[in-house]
Amino acid sequence: MGEFSHYDGEGSSRMVDVSGKPVTSRTASAEAVVRMDQETVRLIKEKLIPKGNVFEVAKIAGILAAKKTHELIPMCHPLQLHFVDISLVIDERRGGVAITSEVRLEGKTGAEMEALVAVTVAALTVYDMCKAVDKSMSIEEGRLLLKKGGKSDFLAKNNGT
Repeated sequence: MGEFSHYDGEGSSRMVDVSGKPVTSRTASAEAVVRMDQETVRLIKEKLIPKGNVFEVAKIAGILAAKKTHELIPMCHPLQLHFVDISLVIDERRGGVAITSEVRLEGKTGAEMEALVAVTVAALTVYDMCKAVDKSMSIEEGRLLLKKGGKSDFLAKNNGT
């Protein structure tokens, strides 16, 4: 398997050793969209979803998920996150709820997975809260938007579209 650091000498998976890496400021953000019927959008806007305030519950779920990423993704390092935020907005053009996450920390490894897990769990929470009124929802466009810090930076093309 060559020099790829995610495998040991026998080709078995392993957690990457980051002990020799310097601590740097790291930021990552991700997005997803929950597409839904217009009636469901209206119910969210008017806070009429039976399970409660969709945006508040999804925001909290996304923040909690980011903090637990290392418990969900086997090779992720536990990170001390300094900031996690989730933004949920009605996006008429995309036909549903657009969700973005932002994660910041000082560490030896990046926050991409935390940002992706945060936005994904927030999207799943929107789905869960609205499924009683809309069985046709879909979660789409989950992707990394931004990664800063460490060896390389990344900015998605068509960021935020």
